[in-house]
Amino acid sequence: MKERKSSRRPAPPETPERVPIPVMEADPDEGLSKDQVMERQKGGWCNLPVKSPTKTEQEIIAGHVFTYFNLIFVVLAALLLVVGSYRDATFIGIAAVNTVIGIVQEIRSKRTIDKLTVLSTPRGTVVRAGSEMSVPTDHMVRDDIAVFSAGDQISADALIRSGTVQVNEALITGEAEPLEKGPGDKIRSGSFVVSGSCRAQLTAVGCDSYAAKLTLEARKDVKTGQSEMMASLTKLIRFIGFALIPVGGILFWKQHFILKLTFRQSVTSTVAALIGMIPEGLYLLTSVALAVSMIRLAQRKVQAQDMNCIETLARVDVLCVDKTGTITEPKMAVMELELLDEEKYPAQAVEEALSAVYQALGADNDTGRAMAERFQAKVSWKASATVPFTSANKYSAAVFPGKGSFVVGAPEFVMGERYQDLKDMVEPYSAKGYRVLLAAGYDGTPDGKTPLDGRKVRPMALVMLANQIRKEAPGTFRFFAQQKVAIKVISGDNPLTVSEVARQAGVENAENWVDAATLQTDEDIYEAAGKYTVFGRVTPGQKRKLVKALQSQGHTVAMTGDGVNDVLALKDADCGIAMASGAEAACHAAQLVLLDSNFACLPQVVAEGRRVINNIQRSASLFLVKNIFSFALALFTLVVDMPYPFMPIQLSLISTLTIGFPSFVLALEPNESLVKGRFMTNVLREAFPGGLTDLLILLCIQAYVAVFDFPNESLSTMCTLCVAFVGVLVLYQVSKPFDWKRRLLLVTVVCALLFCINYLGWFFSLTALTVQETFILALFFPLAWFTMRGMLGVFNKGQALWRRVKRLKKGGKREQEN
Repeated sequence: MKERKSSRRPAPPETPERVPIPVMEADPDEGLSKDQVMERQKGGWCNLPVKSPTKTEQEIIAGHVFTYFNLIFVVLAALLLVVGSYRDATFIGIAAVNTVIGIVQEIRSKRTIDKLTVLSTPRGTVVRAGSEMSVPTDHMVRDDIAVFSAGDQISADALIRSGTVQVNEALITGEAEPLEKGPGDKIRSGSFVVSGSCRAQLTAVGCDSYAAKLTLEARKDVKTGQSEMMASLTKLIRFIGFALIPVGGILFWKQHFILKLTFRQSVTSTVAALIGMIPEGLYLLTSVALAVSMIRLAQRKVQAQDMNCIETLARVDVLCVDKTGTITEPKMAVMELELLDEEKYPAQAVEEALSAVYQALGADNDTGRAMAERFQAKVSWKASATVPFTSANKYSAAVFPGKGSFVVGAPEFVMGERYQDLKDMVEPYSAKGYRVLLAAGYDGTPDGKTPLDGRKVRPMALVMLANQIRKEAPGTFRFFAQQKVAIKVISGDNPLTVSEVARQAGVENAENWVDAATLQTDEDIYEAAGKYTVFGRVTPGQKRKLVKALQSQGHTVAMTGDGVNDVLALKDADCGIAMASGAEAACHAAQLVLLDSNFACLPQVVAEGRRVINNIQRSASLFLVKNIFSFALALFTLVVDMPYPFMPIQLSLISTLTIGFPSFVLALEPNESLVKGRFMTNVLREAFPGGLTDLLILLCIQAYVAVFDFPNESLSTMCTLCVAFVGVLVLYQVSKPFDWKRRLLLVTVVCALLFCINYLGWFFSLTALTVQETFILALFFPLAWFTMRGMLGVFNKGQALWRRVKRLKKGGKREQEN
């Protein structure tokens, strides 16, 4: 089960109706025959997922076409056609284009991801007709003999027939302590193997498995989680959706029955008000930007399990990394061997003992593979008991009748209180970046459950191993330092070793290290999380607590890992990032999987998250400017005897040129700034100055028109031109800092507005203004500029004051804690 996994893949075939097939007791050495496998596949006993993880293209099309706002658009367009206001119904064409763009982008994203995930289909090892073979996990059938080893995710409920494993069920039960399972014991889907290997007969597959039942039960009561950004947008759109009908009904009543406008005029002005209140492109823009981001990540061989993790990436300010497989290459090699007692344990005896130990244990992790590759003496020793290595006990062992017991592991854990005897020999090697193992005899029978008795340990040799530091690591850590993302190196190795490797890789403050074995309480871990950069001798449980401690200190934490010992921390991190070459269970727990296991792509991954969220925030503020002033103006119109000043076609002009087109251009711009604060708060802070400026200027124009008795056509034209001018001011503000592309965008929008006003004014219901009207309009342009600047100043001072209050509150809390 060493293949990488994907939660997004082409949909498997539909589960056929099951044909009853008696349960059989398969031989663990032979497994099922080809005919028995085919019988179960045809009978519907395959290990298919409970539901396809991706939408079909038909579901995508239906999801974009049949929306609440599209229904509103159709109804409003129909009303305009009934009253003969055909030009004003052109917004339906814009809505249709938006829908098509959304469909095309999401289908394109789906196809790109589906192609990518073919390379990362989950696979497992089964025994069939006496031979082991690798098959996709959804091709496994009930009664198959599956082979599970360290790092494997258990893909279906099973009964162990041979071998012994330690299984962690934290992902399904929350219990972090591994459980030892042997022949006759049941293992459940969704758990993963920590150490050991076994052959197990699958007893419940597909929707019958434990994990599938949990999934189905969860779907009954729990909706799919949304990121903070998408949840905010959903709430906003839901509010607007509920408000549209009553506001529209009352506004029509006011225009037609109180102001005595004609039926056509009342319908047209009411539709214009409602169109202005709908952020028709905002949700589309967000979906398209996230879909494009998923495609860009896929092109970099990065698989995002869901869109939510893209927003999380944009907010990451702490990155926790493991040493092995992240900073260094995953492959280890034995570099040196230092004998400790040549009289009792000469070189040949050490070679034989270590060869026997690793022949008995098997190579189920990188260290084991390096040791097995180095020590290959021919011995005929037969082990009566073995203890596989785990991150909790930090050693492995084997017992040989007539030869004795031998242990191999971290010197501190093997020697216990006697570690001081070897400390001066071990630490110089650790300071060079070596992983140091102690090989020793043991006067007793180690069980892996209780600590070794240091008095019974007979040191034989020190074995020094090393990983080569990835060439791209220094540049990667330099990028994160520039982006003010703190690095925390968390490893199970000796802290001196980890510190030196981190220093060589260019991690800032790598000399600030701590031995996690000295962190006895949760308070110790909380304090150390903010103080140290390098953490050595960390257990899987401590990794999890370190992540939670950083989160409780207000950080957004990303965690990278590739081993079984990283699974729980990957699950708890705000964004778990797994190397596809690592343990399958780690890939299952992560939100992002680096399919080529290339740590160097992380800067691009984080930059992509920041780019899309920053640009969505920037573009969303353009949309909400229109919605704020339209909603406020509609409410004001309800209580004051004045007509709504816009025609639908005029709002379409403003929306297209000052909002829709610029927002899509800005959404694709590079932007690597750290995302801070809440999404909707950030957007409203940028949108309110423009929205309130529009409202104040429009009310002033309404007053002037009432005083000078200008016709409604002039009112409509003057309001349209002023709102377009404020739209340009808002675009100028959100485009900062300028580069040549943003300057070109601003010039293009201004030129397009001038062209439409001068040459297509008749189409957009704009009338020629008199000299007096033009003079008054000319006064409102600079007034709008000064009002906008004043609004920005007020909001900026308010923001600064709020930040100061928050800092004072934090300072007060710290004083109380001290």
